[in-house]
Amino acid sequence: MRLATLAAALLTALPAQAFADGEKAGAFDYYVMALSWSPNWCALEGDAREAEQCDTDAGWVLHGLWPQYHRGWPSYCPTVERAPSRQMTGAMADIMGSGGLAWHQWKKHGVCSGLSARAYYDLSRQAYGSITRPEVFRSLDKAVKLPAAVVEEAFLKANPGLKADMLTITCRDGMIHEARVCLSRDLIPVPCGRDTIRDCTMTDALFTPLR
Repeated sequence: MRLATLAAALLTALPAQAFADGEKAGAFDYYVMALSWSPNWCALEGDAREAEQCDTDAGWVLHGLWPQYHRGWPSYCPTVERAPSRQMTGAMADIMGSGGLAWHQWKKHGVCSGLSARAYYDLSRQAYGSITRPEVFRSLDKAVKLPAAVVEEAFLKANPGLKADMLTITCRDGMIHEARVCLSRDLIPVPCGRDTIRDCTMTDALFTPLR
């Protein structure tokens, strides 16, 4: 009885995140593809890091392709697959902004896909190409404040196959942060889970122009 009580106390004391990591690779329900508006990310943290992508005219860049459960998500799954080479991660910089981000996404999310690093990056590139990024935001010549719903509407208009429950717009520190699209394993748009579809409700979110 004392051992059971002690074990229960230890489980309660340990951080919850410890039990959210290490799930079985390949066991998930769908993907979330996160697209980040680069100028806003640069204003929030990229400039402070002197990130190379902040010296470019990058718009919507691929933050990551994340295996997802209908509720919750796996991360840092054990895998027998080889880690990607520096050349492999560097080759993703054109759509992800940096090889460093590509490496981090593999280490945290890609290992849960059940795919090799090469196949995961190929699928990520395919997912990125499957969604049309609205051109209207590239034409901005100054920062504007707008409802997050306007960004969602622009994505829905540019992608007739998308429905409102397949896409969510997030905000961070008063700025439009990401557009997150839910995709099947075959990269077909699907409804998002309840913990993913959390739309930003701001009506005056800041959106900065290309650099």
